[in-house]
Amino acid sequence: MASGHRSILIAGAGATGLTAALELARRGHVPRIVDSDAGPVPLAESRALGINARTLALLSPSRVTDAILQEAQRIAHFRIVSGNRLLADVDTTTVPGPYSAMQVLAQGHTERLLLGKLSDFEVAPEWQTVVETVSHDPSKPRVTLRRADGSVETADFDIVIGADGAHSTVRKAVGIDFPGQALESSFYLADFRYAEPIGTGSVEINLFDPGMIGCLPVTRDVLRYISTLPDFESRIRHPARVAERVWASDFRIHFRRASEMARGNVFLAGDAAHIHSPAGARGMNLGIEDACWLGWLISEGREREYAALRMPAVQTVLKQTHQLTSLIAMKNPMAIAVRNLAVPFLLRIPAFRQKLLHGVSGYDTQSPPWIAGAL
Repeated sequence: MASGHRSILIAGAGATGLTAALELARRGHVPRIVDSDAGPVPLAESRALGINARTLALLSPSRVTDAILQEAQRIAHFRIVSGNRLLADVDTTTVPGPYSAMQVLAQGHTERLLLGKLSDFEVAPEWQTVVETVSHDPSKPRVTLRRADGSVETADFDIVIGADGAHSTVRKAVGIDFPGQALESSFYLADFRYAEPIGTGSVEINLFDPGMIGCLPVTRDVLRYISTLPDFESRIRHPARVAERVWASDFRIHFRRASEMARGNVFLAGDAAHIHSPAGARGMNLGIEDACWLGWLISEGREREYAALRMPAVQTVLKQTHQLTSLIAMKNPMAIAVRNLAVPFLLRIPAFRQKLLHGVSGYDTQSPPWIAGAL
């Protein structure tokens, strides 16, 4: 059967699933995409914000990148402060290529831009549609779907893509393990809207030794604060008068990856395949990267190569985010003192600084061969 005529089901219409659908649709496929939610992520509750240079390159053929750059805030500096001492100030615009290392746009906006481009191919998610079962024979996946009105459909697919999050029904149904660990401490976040526009060109981490508060822009008048400290809101130095507290949440960080990213004709992408700390803003980006690689490989008839190609990238990102999280969540006074001495020294070394920016940009994973000149 020609690759463009295979029946493909994508479970999950978040950023990863929508990207998979878009990459397949623009190559001539007509995938079905289903999601248990009623619509995309609410704009006020967007957890993922960072869009790195690799993602912008990957989304450029579909023209989603053009739309992102019109709405996103560019991050020009990454700063680390301990007390009144500036430990690091990294210029994130110095990476090679057409894009700076990081842009910021709420996940809900990113998903709506993907939905808009996907509609050009007359593909739309089937919302409030739940994947109930996937057959135990992944070489011939048979899927049972249940809609909000209670109706049930059972259908066979040539390919099933599980982009249905950390609690993936698809992953569990085909028996793929999801080993890993959770950090002992919790993280907390809150978004504040200000009465006037504020400077939005930098990300700053304030180290309280122990504990930290990170600050990054959401829009021109909204900042997100993320912290390891339960009382962090009382420690925030607001840059202007607060108009409203938009959203707050807390969560524990897990580091997990699927033991396999594919089994038979069932493939995992995004949080269904790997979860990790938000440090470095790699989560949504890595899922979009999975989706783009999978879309290309399916269209080339090479989907059997997916797991072998993607697992090294997943391992790289999990290692990097674990190291960054350990660096900012230190509690031992001696380790904190060593870190505060080492970080300024290391970042004065050009090779070390460029390696850090290379990772923040997403360029530490394999370059996509279908995009000419991609780094």
